[in-house]
Parts: sequence; structure tokens; C-alpha cells
Amino acid sequence: MSGIVFWLVLLALVIYIISIYNRLVTLKNRFKNAFAQIEVQLKRRYDLIPNLVETAKGYMQHERETLDAVVTARNDAAAVLKALQGSDLGGADIGKLASAENALQGALGKLNVTMEAYPDLKASDNMQQLSEELTTTENRVAFARQGYNDAVMDYNTYRQSFPPVFFAARFGHPDDATLLEFDDSAQIQAAPKVEF
Repeated sequence: MSGIVFWLVLLALVIYIISIYNRLVTLKNRFKNAFAQIEVQLKRRYDLIPNLVETAKGYMQHERETLDAVVTARNDAAAVLKALQGSDLGGADIGKLASAENALQGALGKLNVTMEAYPDLKASDNMQQLSEELTTTENRVAFARQGYNDAVMDYNTYRQSFPPVFFAARFGHPDDATLLEFDDSAQIQAAPKVEF
């Protein structure tokens, strides 16, 4: 009888450990999927920026430096995002993306200030439509980033809790996931202002 109890307890323990492993995998996959949602919105944003710049070029020939800075920042951010594909999304990787996004946000801010000086550009239907799409995309990026950070928080909380903390490293989950935070999060969280 005691042998049966021993095997039942052992079986229950094994099932519990398997459930810990499965939960860690599930939570890790959720935050990776949440990052994929950010990636989709950032790619959409990166695709809109060249159209915005091309539309503005016709009106702002002597503002070439501002336009080039936006294009360069966009290309740098897109390259960092592409480099993250298939990575484990470590802290350094997320930091590089945040830095590139901060540079892009700054360049877009300068472009918005410059565009205010061109009434014809402000009145352009194409420019208004592109700016509205960019604003909508910025809101989607913020929402996707919030979803990613929530998924990371769930993963980290479970990974650090007892008893999963004892098994996490052995199951291939040695580190906490990194939140996606921007240097000037108040500026990023505010919707971009594009005035015409």
C-alpha cells in the first residue's frame, strides 16, 4: 500500500513539474507574440515614413537636412527591428530598439515643427492623410507595447514565483524578459502632434 502511495505522489510531482514547464513555455510564447505585434506596427510606421517624406520634399526643397535625418533614423530603426527577428529578445536587444525608436521620434518631431512653416503642405490632402495614418500607427504601437509589457510582466512574475523559480533555469528560462521602455516615455506615450 505504501508503495502505491509513493508512486502516486511521485506521479503527481512529475505532473506538477511538467505543468510548470508548460506554463513557462506558454508565457514566453505570449510575450514573443506580443513583440511580434509591436513589430507589425513598427513596420507599418516605417513604411509610412518614406511616403510622408516624399510628399513633403516637393514643398520643402531647402529642408533637405531635416528630411534626410528622418529617413536615416527610420532606416536605422528598421535595421534594428530586422536584426531582432528570431532573437531571444534580450535586454540589450530591446535597449537597441528603444534607442533607435527614440532617435526616430526625435527626427519626426523636428519634421513636424518644420512642416508647420509650410501652409501649402499643411493643406495637402495627401499630407493630411499620411499624417493621420502615422498618428493612428503611433497609437497602435503604444497599445502593442503595452500588451508586450503586460505579457513580459506575467512571464517574469510566474518565473520568479515559488516553486517555478527553482525550475526555470533548468528548463531553459534563465533570465527575466525585458520590458520595452523608451527614454522619454512621457513623450512617446503622448500621441504625435501633426498640425496643419
